[in-house]
Amino acid sequence: MRLINLFLFLLPSVFIPRMFAVGKASVLVCYGRVEPELVKGYGCVIVDQGNYKPSEVRQLKSQNDKVLAYISLGEVNANAKHYNLVKNNTSGKNTTWDSYYLDLTSEKTVDVLMGVISDAINQGYDGFFLDNFDNFGPWGKQTAQKDALVSLLKKINAKYPHFTFLQNAGLDLVEETAPYVDGIVIESVATDYSFTDKKYKLRAEADFNARATRLEAIHQTHHLPVTVIEYADTKALRDAAEKRVKRLGFDYFIGQIDLQAIPQFLN
Repeated sequence: MRLINLFLFLLPSVFIPRMFAVGKASVLVCYGRVEPELVKGYGCVIVDQGNYKPSEVRQLKSQNDKVLAYISLGEVNANAKHYNLVKNNTSGKNTTWDSYYLDLTSEKTVDVLMGVISDAINQGYDGFFLDNFDNFGPWGKQTAQKDALVSLLKKINAKYPHFTFLQNAGLDLVEETAPYVDGIVIESVATDYSFTDKKYKLRAEADFNARATRLEAIHQTHHLPVTVIEYADTKALRDAAEKRVKRLGFDYFIGQIDLQAIPQFLN
């Protein structure tokens, strides 16, 4: 997961919660190694494919509805299995996450990413969590590659029409990406993590309402499921965030910023 600040246009309407909708904490996002027998009863589990053997993927699938693998379409970390294959097709570095920006205009890069997806499908995964869409938006480092991103999504969708692919962030791109993804994931709607002082906090109510309004509009317009991911370190903040996101009626997950373990919250 890459937490990227969202630059949202404030909509003039006031967010009105769906009074009879009840969100579900049915999602688990964890990129660290967790014993498969501990992961049960989730609607969607998002993991690092490198941490699990095919037999363990099968076990995860037997205990949960869907199991998705993580992949970034915008960046690659030096520890990634496919780094050496694309390292010559990168430009610049994201120092926050110690990763490098990919060149999606390169045929080599596209072939490598398609290979990563193919490997995960062959391992038994139900699809992918596609990260770093904000990089290709109006304020992103890869905005000039937006068309290349959409082209890649079309290619993925054509080859794997029956698998699940979730878009993380990139709300400014939804008009163009919606036909090729199966859902939208958005981080930090109710909460806000500061990378500067490494502190978790609740967003101001007006800020939360503006973000929630935009998500609801996208959900209604494009008929895509929405999942909200929030970050908290204490039970009090977790409870406050959960109270807010339940009003939205979307699936949600609340955990720590590093996403390396099943969440544990301080008293």
